[in-house]
Amino acid sequence: MTNLAQTPLSDRLRSLVDTVQHNERTLRRFQNVELRLIGAQDFASFLDTLFRHLPQEFSLASVTLWLDDRAPMLLELLEPGAMRALDQSGLKTSREGGLAAQGLCDEGRPWLGRPAQRDDAMCRAFFGDSAATASAILLPLAAGDIVSGYLCLGSDDPERFGEGLATDILERFASIVTASLDNVAHRERLKQLGMTDSLTGLANRRYFDERLREEIMRAARYSVPVACLFIDIDSFKRINDTYGHQTGDRALAAVAACVRQQVRLGDTVARYGGEEFAALLQGDRADALTVAERVRLAVERLVLQDDHGERIALTVSIGVAARTIGGAPAEAITYGRAMMEEADRAMYQAKRNGRNRIEALVKAGD
Repeated sequence: MTNLAQTPLSDRLRSLVDTVQHNERTLRRFQNVELRLIGAQDFASFLDTLFRHLPQEFSLASVTLWLDDRAPMLLELLEPGAMRALDQSGLKTSREGGLAAQGLCDEGRPWLGRPAQRDDAMCRAFFGDSAATASAILLPLAAGDIVSGYLCLGSDDPERFGEGLATDILERFASIVTASLDNVAHRERLKQLGMTDSLTGLANRRYFDERLREEIMRAARYSVPVACLFIDIDSFKRINDTYGHQTGDRALAAVAACVRQQVRLGDTVARYGGEEFAALLQGDRADALTVAERVRLAVERLVLQDDHGERIALTVSIGVAARTIGGAPAEAITYGRAMMEEADRAMYQAKRNGRNRIEALVKAGD
């Protein structure tokens, strides 16, 4: 009798199952690291995850992070005094290293191979003369077309990062690193400038206005779309009058957390004043409407209870505006303010049209 367990088909099936199980384990390990990065409360803990936890989890010989210290959100994190205080040898900012990484990652794609086999100054500028890096992968940290840095994972196994290696999981990880870095930069800046709303934990209006200026300048420079939402809690005065200000404060905190959960890492959410929130998004009108509907639906499903355990219904009205901005810097700022005013008007239109809804004012040429 033929033993099916020994047939070539059975061997192939067993190999396929082993591969799937290995990939699942790898994904779980990456997810553990990603959760640490997303939850990092400051730059030091973000770097600790990359330089200590990541190499331990994946048996890496080295981890190097090159960051562009000219990027607006990274200026303060990477100023010389801050770099000395961090004392992380794997964190680099040299121009030569950045140009080398850019040259290696042709057209924004990851580079992988054996650094020792590249006998050129460009490769040495990034990797140095370290003999521990037998093979490596260099991953761009990019948001759209903007590269803020490069993450290099090195191995003492010359075959680990070689031609033909599937890089989709590592590229996904690089996108999480990019978003988490942006998130950490926001948090650090909030702490430095005292721009946090104490009740909700969100940024305040002062910080939002500063981020709007930066984001509009970026959008104008690269001709990319930017959008904003104005979000107002419906009938908030009635909640305060009926249930008291402590319950009103709980409502504000619950809606703030809800909005923060529905937007993407890197987007800016602020308490703009009273019961009004604002969100600044990277994307066009369609993207913004999708996010707005997620926010509206999530708030509608919130469970907020009064002192007797009865559910208090919460809804929001949302105004949406978006622009692809061009022109001189001064004109870009004008367009940004106009976009905010348009979102504000759209929010009031949502109020007039029945509340718990989304409105976007459509203009010719938008």
